[in-house]
Amino acid sequence: MRILVTDGMDTAALAQLREGGHEVVEQFYEPDKLGGALRDFDAVVVRSATKIRKEQIDAAKGSKLRLIIRGGVGVDNIDVAYAEQCGLTVKNTPRASSNSVAELALAHMFSCARYISASGFTMREGKWEKKAYGKGTELGGKKLGVVGFGRIGQRVGALARAIGMDVAAYDIFHIPGIEDQLGIPYMELDDLLARSDVISVHAPAVDGGALINPDTIAKMKDGVIIINTSRGANVDEAALLAGLASGKIRAAGLDVYAEEPPKNDALYTHPRVSCTPHIGAATVEAQQRIGQEIVEIIQQFAAS
Repeated sequence: MRILVTDGMDTAALAQLREGGHEVVEQFYEPDKLGGALRDFDAVVVRSATKIRKEQIDAAKGSKLRLIIRGGVGVDNIDVAYAEQCGLTVKNTPRASSNSVAELALAHMFSCARYISASGFTMREGKWEKKAYGKGTELGGKKLGVVGFGRIGQRVGALARAIGMDVAAYDIFHIPGIEDQLGIPYMELDDLLARSDVISVHAPAVDGGALINPDTIAKMKDGVIIINTSRGANVDEAALLAGLASGKIRAAGLDVYAEEPPKNDALYTHPRVSCTPHIGAATVEAQQRIGQEIVEIIQQFAAS
């Protein structure tokens, strides 16, 4: 197969594909050029930077393109329904990065609880703000609400339980038996919001607006910590800033933003926002696992 890799891929996986006889081209294309370029490939591998929408799919219609692979969990940068309607196969790698994203969510929880990001920044300015940041809180014993209980949400719940947090989950889909398997109960969203000291969002972007919005924030405890490592569209950034200003929200940990790179400097420079530049899956281990899953998908597809 002739394969286009637009957003990078693990070098060992690339070598494995080439050793298997596939031709691999590593090149990023701007949206207006991508569709035409796809006509010359059997498969394309993307991460989050490349978007494959109706325009690109239409431009590639009638060509040799058969397979689209998203190296990661979410596929909201691909018009999946339209691609499949046009006879294309769309795959992702849902298992590979779950632990990496979950660990980053926990890192942001610790950062918010103990002012790690803010206090570290002041030290780099030559300040010693021991009193200002000496009123942190422990996560052990706190109530965590996980919004979105897929693979990543489940892993966050397991890690949080290991440090002594009291975990509950909400998801629009109830997985039979998962409560007994993990020891984490499901709750209705309003009940989860009202009980939680920390809320961690792990849902795909959905139609109907942000999950964290003025109405849902009003239902939360005073002094809540909000973590978002899912999709930027899941958090109403203006509402988040208002909650931080009023004290309703103690702190927020963000890896994703409504616009990336973010232009909302009031948010990412806020002293009570712990922020990272969308690096949830950016670990050596996750990229190796993603690469291996991509290789397996291509091998199976080529053999079918």
